[in-house]
Amino acid sequence: MERYVITGMSCAACQNRIEKTVAVLPGVDEVSVSLLTNLMRVEGEAAPETVIGAVEAIGYGARVMDAEKKNAGPAGKEDILTDRETPRLKKRLVLSVVFLAALMYITMGFNMGWCPLPAYFTHNHLGLALTQMLLAAAVMIINHRFFTGGLISLFKGAPNMDTLVALGSAVSFGWSVYTLYEMCGFVTRGVPNMELMDMYHNGLYFESAAMIPALITVGKMLEALSKGKTTDALKSLMRLAPKTAVLVKDGKEIRIPAEKVRIGDIFAVRSGESIPVDGVVLSGDGAVNEAALTGEAIPADKGKGDEVKAGTVNQAGFLVCRATKVGEDTALGQIIRMIADASAVKAPIARIADKVSGIFVPAVIALSFATVIGWLWAGEAAGFAVERGIAVLVIACPCALGLATPVAI
Repeated sequence: MERYVITGMSCAACQNRIEKTVAVLPGVDEVSVSLLTNLMRVEGEAAPETVIGAVEAIGYGARVMDAEKKNAGPAGKEDILTDRETPRLKKRLVLSVVFLAALMYITMGFNMGWCPLPAYFTHNHLGLALTQMLLAAAVMIINHRFFTGGLISLFKGAPNMDTLVALGSAVSFGWSVYTLYEMCGFVTRGVPNMELMDMYHNGLYFESAAMIPALITVGKMLEALSKGKTTDALKSLMRLAPKTAVLVKDGKEIRIPAEKVRIGDIFAVRSGESIPVDGVVLSGDGAVNEAALTGEAIPADKGKGDEVKAGTVNQAGFLVCRATKVGEDTALGQIIRMIADASAVKAPIARIADKVSGIFVPAVIALSFATVIGWLWAGEAAGFAVERGIAVLVIACPCALGLATPVAI
């Protein structure tokens, strides 16, 4: 079995797409992708280069989990679950809200009596429209990941939830820019100001173009926070394993990182210290608290020939032991691995969500095109038809499907 770290996943559709792609590769017996931990487990004889190439071909990143982390045991794996995404999303959200608040004030806030616009903008519809465009563009640039990831996935033939966000926002922005050019043409042709005002109020969607990625960023941050809370149990287990061990070599004691202990090494455990790896007692006596593994509150007496487990605590005495199992092979390591693997196994309801997400995005895109064609066939103007197509993309909010099921589970 090989494990890979996957990057670029944003929703259940991404997870489903990667699993389907890897599952059909020669030599792959079983594949399971965890959106929670961003890890992929592949069983079979497929070469890592083949698996990585297939994942990258559909627009995602993949790399083999570092051998050092794979063999490091519980203490060395906590870094994999460290929440690095939430701080980045918080920065994106704060910046987005700053520009979005200014944009919403210009578009409707002053009409609600917040405070008047500067005199320069009074009846200056072109100036207002240009300012809206710049503010919307700023929000879209801040949230450029939606557009790069979503459009790349679309071009790779694997549209995901980000694709809907990117299309809805980009089409709204593009149509608004087209309307802005039309407004400029009205000015040069001397069209009455009332018609210009009507285009300004009814033809611009810059606030929608900015609001979509900003609101989805809120959903992404909530999802990241939920993932962080979900992995707390795993991280708590990993913290049970000590990070250092005291090796005994040539009569001297040397303190080294626990992940560097190898089978057959001799290590010492004093009173109050945690046992770094599984082993067998060579000499000494001690009372070991094994409650973390067995739930038994009364310490177990240990003497020559008895087994000791990683993550348990020597409460009294002095033990000299020989390492028998290290890294993932320890009892604690196996517990953590089983929990991590269980997070990658889908519940029946999650499989249903994956099936829905696999057709949801292309169905919405197709429905949007059908809406445009239907209104054109009904005799409506092109602008009217495109606006209705945009509405389909914007209203088909992709957050709930990708967020609700993983968080609930």
